[in-house]
Amino acid sequence: MHICLGSSCFSRGNKAVVNFIRDYLKRNHLEDKVLFKGARCMGHCSNGPNLIINDSITEGVTLARIEGILEKELAKIK
Repeated sequence: MHICLGSSCFSRGNKAVVNFIRDYLKRNHLEDKVLFKGARCMGHCSNGPNLIINDSITEGVTLARIEGILEKELAKIK
């Protein structure tokens, strides 16, 4: 899993999303099962923050949406 750390995504709130993802992985004991990294600009700046899970990009990731995205995408791992 990669989250864009480009300046546009950062200014759109990805810092809070990054913190949520880290907490989510810890709460669900997924830290050793999911590799979570920052990435350089993904080229979708106007639609950010952007997240890649299993080679699929999700745009417009917000704090309000992230838990649902993680639940859906990581359900197989839990």
